[in-house]
Amino acid sequence: MTPQARSIVIGTAGHIDHGKTTLVHALTGIDADRLPEEKRRGITIDLGFASFEMEMRDRSPLRISFVDVPGHSLFIRNMLAGAGCVSAVMLVVAADEGIMPQTVEHLAICELLGVSHGITVITKADAVDASQLQEVQGSVDSFLQGTFLANDRAPVLRVSAASGEGIQALREALRDLAMRSRIETSDSLLRMPIDRSFVMKGFGTVVTGTLLSGTIREGQTLQLEPGDHAVRVRGLQNHGEPQHSAQVGSRVAVNLSGVDVTKAHRGQTLVLPKTLRAVDAIDVEITLLETAPALKHRASVHFHALTSETMASVSLYGYEAVQPGSVRLARLKLSEPIVLVPGDRFVLRQPLPAGTIGGGRVLDVHPESRLRKSDALSWLQGLKGSSPAKQVELRVGRRKTHGITIDALSIETGLTTDAVRQLIDPAVQSRGLQFITDDLIVSREALRLAAADIIGRLQGASQNTKKSELLSQTGLRAEIFDFAINSLHRERKVQTSDETVSIYSATSNSLDAESELLTAIAQVYETAGLATPSVIELAQKLNLRESEIRRHVTALQRNKIIVRMGSDDLFIHSAALQKLTEQVAAFRGSTIDVGRFKQITGLSRKYAIPLLEYLDRQRITRKQGDARVVL
Repeated sequence: MTPQARSIVIGTAGHIDHGKTTLVHALTGIDADRLPEEKRRGITIDLGFASFEMEMRDRSPLRISFVDVPGHSLFIRNMLAGAGCVSAVMLVVAADEGIMPQTVEHLAICELLGVSHGITVITKADAVDASQLQEVQGSVDSFLQGTFLANDRAPVLRVSAASGEGIQALREALRDLAMRSRIETSDSLLRMPIDRSFVMKGFGTVVTGTLLSGTIREGQTLQLEPGDHAVRVRGLQNHGEPQHSAQVGSRVAVNLSGVDVTKAHRGQTLVLPKTLRAVDAIDVEITLLETAPALKHRASVHFHALTSETMASVSLYGYEAVQPGSVRLARLKLSEPIVLVPGDRFVLRQPLPAGTIGGGRVLDVHPESRLRKSDALSWLQGLKGSSPAKQVELRVGRRKTHGITIDALSIETGLTTDAVRQLIDPAVQSRGLQFITDDLIVSREALRLAAADIIGRLQGASQNTKKSELLSQTGLRAEIFDFAINSLHRERKVQTSDETVSIYSATSNSLDAESELLTAIAQVYETAGLATPSVIELAQKLNLRESEIRRHVTALQRNKIIVRMGSDDLFIHSAALQKLTEQVAAFRGSTIDVGRFKQITGLSRKYAIPLLEYLDRQRITRKQGDARVVL
């Protein structure tokens, strides 16, 4: 089997004129300074891009891409746009100058952005004598103490781009860096922040960026946000080479149709239609630098995330100013909307005097505007240290009796619907959460509150209440209302007809007979498990007319006590289906065919095929040829 290719994007960092662009040229043969003004002035002004290929130790192909950033303090905005999407950093320090102001600020920015892998390079090693080189080495080692660059696996290398000294050793170190850097998964929704846009003659609008998650394919329809522009992928390139698709973690140039270049710019993001959208209010965790001034409530700051920049108003939870070196929760109101998801990192800079003061991570991109601040603070405190599964459970609980759909949870978390379903599965199995429909989910506590509300309103009524009136009074979603009513009916707390509902009464003879027959039919289905009788067989068993049985079967189906398996004759009790789901879940990640399923369940093909199709619909399994993959 051919080893899978790997790609890593590394950002440069360091003070102006410390040799970042020259070093990238020595490694790749590409001059990352592309603007005429950059070549005239001899400094990097905007982002530059270059790459080279080598082999991993297992001989699989590796592409190392560089985002070369400006070192001058005047162009820190461009530096931030480049640093926001990198997997690792190459910190550059010149031997003839040592640690300088932008060295300090760039490293602080990388730490605020959550970069956890990198390498340090002392350039211009041939420009100084041995004693000065050793002195600079010592100052660099001291400077890096306590940072992510201070460990045995993040070496400090001495190189000379002019003579080539140390370049091969640097290549080897970069390969090792790629090995230990984070491998992205397919759990996140497609997202590519744009860092450059231009027109290519004969092709039209082209945008470039680092593909953070997902896969982009030729011919695919995407959305450009903010702006709500539907676009089509006409073509793809990876560092000048045409590609049919682009994988996560790679630098990509995307030729788009459907949008003029004047409408595409740095700070926008390519996403799948009907998934992520730009937001202008977010709840965050802010970390203030030790050297920063206190950050006050309602302060106005520059907000930098990924390739985006905008002004933001800080609304602190607790109102007291954030002190240097401390961590606080806050809500940020953004002047311009940005596509963000929980976990994204950001940097904050004060306007005057200009400088980086802190940063942090995004906790929630869809905060509840009507929630009291104290309740929001409590919820965020529970969220920030929780596991991904617990975070999703908290998001469901926050929606209370309204519930939330899987699609909405996907948008709120930035995860695919399959990933969301996997995360909530333990809570569903432990009965902390409850599916109302295939897509709608609610917490058990919310269902309890909904049921209590229904009972309380019925106890205050003097007669039967119309279901439509009760639904309006409770303000519940129709699906959740029906589920609660059916649960209360099964528990003999309410009695229902097609149109009305009332508190259960043992003396209500007119409903008792109907209820007893429904209970008897439900009992037959529950006892039968998965191998249930046909409607005709059930009529014969209970000595009733087939038409009467079908009427009661329809009522049980409407109340979700039994589920139709695609045939007018085959119905199975919901409890049996729940047990089957748990049984099949034990084979997650395995492939089963019809024969294997029959062995697992002891059923004949008559039942096995409809049940497998049901599991497909419930997204417990996915058909793959003649077999199924258990999700």
